[in-house]
Amino acid sequence: MQSYTIGQAARLLGVSPDTARRWADAGRITTHRDESGRRVIDGRDLAAFSVHLAGTDDEETSYTSVRNAFPGIVTAVKLGDVAAQVEIQAGPHRLVSLLTREAVEELGLEVGMEATARVKSTNVHIDRA
Repeated sequence: MQSYTIGQAARLLGVSPDTARRWADAGRITTHRDESGRRVIDGRDLAAFSVHLAGTDDEETSYTSVRNAFPGIVTAVKLGDVAAQVEIQAGPHRLVSLLTREAVEELGLEVGMEATARVKSTNVHIDRA
């Protein structure tokens, strides 16, 4: 499973590294030490926290967005026989993309993984980070 440093998690959540560090220190999000001794967050934990955070009115949450490109974290992958649905939480933005199962498998998308949703008109494309 992919893990994220405090800085990477902060970027995906749309907050400063100091804010992410304060949340970790307060126990709002669980961290552990990697083999280098850095504090990291498990991808599944970060995905769950990002969904929770988007549903709150936390004053520390950033509400700015980037035009057309939304870097975030995969929070759900639903596979059908032919089609698939992928959800990405990019800061306060939840993006849903409908694509083929083959595309999801080829990209190796799974919950907790970093990805970028690219929006063009009404289409949402997914880029694996």
